[in-house]
Amino acid sequence: MVTLAEVAQHAGVSASTVSYVLSGKRSISANTRQRVERSIRELGYHPNAGARALASSRSNIIALMVPLRTDMYVPVMMEIAIAVATAARTHGYDVLLLTGEEGPDAVRRVAGSGLADGMILMDVELDDERLPLLRATDQPSVLIGLPADTTGLTCVDLDFRATGALCVEHLAKQGHQDIAVIGEAPAVYERHTGFAERTLDGLRSRSRELGVRLLHRPCDGGYDAMAVTLARILDERPGTTGIIVQNESAVEPLLALLRQQGRAVPEDVSVVAICPDQVATQASVRLTSVAIPAQEMGRHAVEHLVAKFEGRAGDEVVLIAPELTVRGSTGPAPTRP
Repeated sequence: MVTLAEVAQHAGVSASTVSYVLSGKRSISANTRQRVERSIRELGYHPNAGARALASSRSNIIALMVPLRTDMYVPVMMEIAIAVATAARTHGYDVLLLTGEEGPDAVRRVAGSGLADGMILMDVELDDERLPLLRATDQPSVLIGLPADTTGLTCVDLDFRATGALCVEHLAKQGHQDIAVIGEAPAVYERHTGFAERTLDGLRSRSRELGVRLLHRPCDGGYDAMAVTLARILDERPGTTGIIVQNESAVEPLLALLRQQGRAVPEDVSVVAICPDQVATQASVRLTSVAIPAQEMGRHAVEHLVAKFEGRAGDEVVLIAPELTVRGSTGPAPTRP
């Protein structure tokens, strides 16, 4: 492994000069700095992370808290996590991934240990128990998600309330008056997870405004759970002609069950999904959908956190506007006999 002394010898300067170039604690002439940086590149020198942290009081690490729950669609969570890691590296930061369900203890551990310079929190609930501690610490943080009270917080998320409204509007314009919503697993609503609650709020508000009848039923996902949920929906609302799905695990079982019942999509039933584009385009019927902008959410979160590190940003809420892509799963409501 290349040492700092070897870089100094290669550049023809003292070891302290190399140290000053790395830390930025003293002014170094442009020519000397360029010589040292060229030697660092040519020799492939990487400063020791521990020594660098001691010298600068910075770890150059971002803690990412991602509780991986069985009732959540893990691929979306990991896509956001990868986006965070990729964006962090472009700014010179590594990512410490915390996947346990430690709640406030995880915030306390990171804030009190110096493990990371800041935190990004995912899977945010409306009354998230991590938030009082987060507000009490002076460590920079960003939420990917939106709690009920955003005071003193920086939040980045898809505008899920507008997403729900957009899905209802699309079906209503096609003449659908009875719409069913197949939601996330019941546990997601029991935790009052922000994205699910805000989607539901948007769905219900816009349905009332448009005079559309809306029925919401949570679903654990999977074929058996979807069969029970669909049977319940059609028993309660046999005139249902539009379905909105916010549950990636339920998408393919729903389409399979509709086929088995002889209900054509979109001739008999129109389906709109809130899901990643990959899920929508690879389904057995290409789904009209609002995409989850995982890459954009992860990138925005890192950029806002780095801006906080550098004193360039305060607390703010960034909501990404939803975009609905029309594909082959939606059409005019069938004419009733």
